[in-house]
Amino acid sequence: MFIVDRLQFHEVLKAITPNVYFQPPPSVAMQYPCIIYHVNTGLTHFAGNLPYRYSEKYDVTVVDRDPDTPIRFEVAKLPTCTLNRWYAVDNLNHYVYNLYI
Repeated sequence: MFIVDRLQFHEVLKAITPNVYFQPPPSVAMQYPCIIYHVNTGLTHFAGNLPYRYSEKYDVTVVDRDPDTPIRFEVAKLPTCTLNRWYAVDNLNHYVYNLYI
């Protein structure tokens, strides 16, 4: 799977679960389980002191009441995806992944 841009990435995430949010403002009432993702940073590769490849890094968070949610395993299968951390807030499990597109 080759992801070209953020909108295509959004569609890939929606194929995993219908509730997907990109950088949601605090006023958005989210439906769970869901995936929330944010731009984190970029990664530029250089050759001869010139940039030749750029990738954006996203924080992708799976939020679910079920600690064994199958959604987290589907996200973990995406190319360049690594688990960063897990935490729980208000009986919701948060699995945070880093992913480059």
